[in-house]
Amino acid sequence: MELTEKIMYNASFHKDVSFEGIFWMGVKTTGIFCRPTCTARKPKFENVEFFSNTKDAILKGYRPCKVCRPLENLDATPQYIRELLQEISKDPSLKIKDYDLVKRGLEPATVRRWFLKHHGITFHAFQRMFKLNTAFKKLKQGEPVTEVAYDMGYESLSGFNESFKNIFGVSPKNKSMEKIIDLTRIETILGTMIVCADEKGICLLEFSDRKALPTELKAISKYFNANIVQGENPHFMILEKELSEYFEGKRTEFTVPLSMVGTTFQKEVWTILKGIPYGTTRSYQEQADILGNPKSVRAVANANGLNKISIIIPCHRVIGSNGQLTGYGGGIWRKQKLLELEKAILF
Repeated sequence: MELTEKIMYNASFHKDVSFEGIFWMGVKTTGIFCRPTCTARKPKFENVEFFSNTKDAILKGYRPCKVCRPLENLDATPQYIRELLQEISKDPSLKIKDYDLVKRGLEPATVRRWFLKHHGITFHAFQRMFKLNTAFKKLKQGEPVTEVAYDMGYESLSGFNESFKNIFGVSPKNKSMEKIIDLTRIETILGTMIVCADEKGICLLEFSDRKALPTELKAISKYFNANIVQGENPHFMILEKELSEYFEGKRTEFTVPLSMVGTTFQKEVWTILKGIPYGTTRSYQEQADILGNPKSVRAVANANGLNKISIIIPCHRVIGSNGQLTGYGGGIWRKQKLLELEKAILF
């Protein structure tokens, strides 16, 4: 489908979120430009023009709208939150209280709301989980329970034991403790991504607004019989560096290890997906042919949709036989942007 001005205007009129990131609308009568979902009163069709990026709108003399803030990634992690996360990461034994937040010029209620919205728990609960994640790993490495408890800032062994059992369901002395899957957030130019990893590699990389994300997290937890807890993982550093290079057009292949979660058939499909060259596309039929089962198109498409490691396992490179973009968990607009990025760098 050709993206005409009429289509973009109607998308803006109806505040269609699926067009977020595909276009921005400049309003000639006010000199401002907006994102498609702006809630401000819509101008007449003859008073608007459209841009494929914010840079062109600014070069044309338009100012960003104060209502929809088109220059911001609405799901991005604020800088003050990033600083808190970095501080906790460096020293998990820290206990940052509301009083400490106020001393830093932060409103505790604002911090609490952000963590509830993006992590489903309060800031203080997040700190406890991060601390216990670190403790879990120390215990797995054979460190004594008492030593770990006091290193993590607990004033009593009983308090540590109780907190640990509330999160993991077992005593820290239990030798059959479940596995942990680490989780973190990574910012990209296309939005915030949620990442999970175990000791072998990345097992999830999804945009935070993907509707199926909660289901995927449950599937990973069940697959590994593990708890998914906020924490650090050496694979996160590699991934963040490689993702940054990818979006800057400096990387066409990823080396970060993967720990794929799926059936044998799904993993075969995902392996074939990884073989699609950078900057090119294939159809579901071509994928099925390579798999050696030309009639498995529907099964291949279903496996593509269940891919939990986006970009690295490039399901965005699969399109319909008619050349049209098909469904994408992160949104069609992101699929379009990823393909545009790769083709621009390649050619």
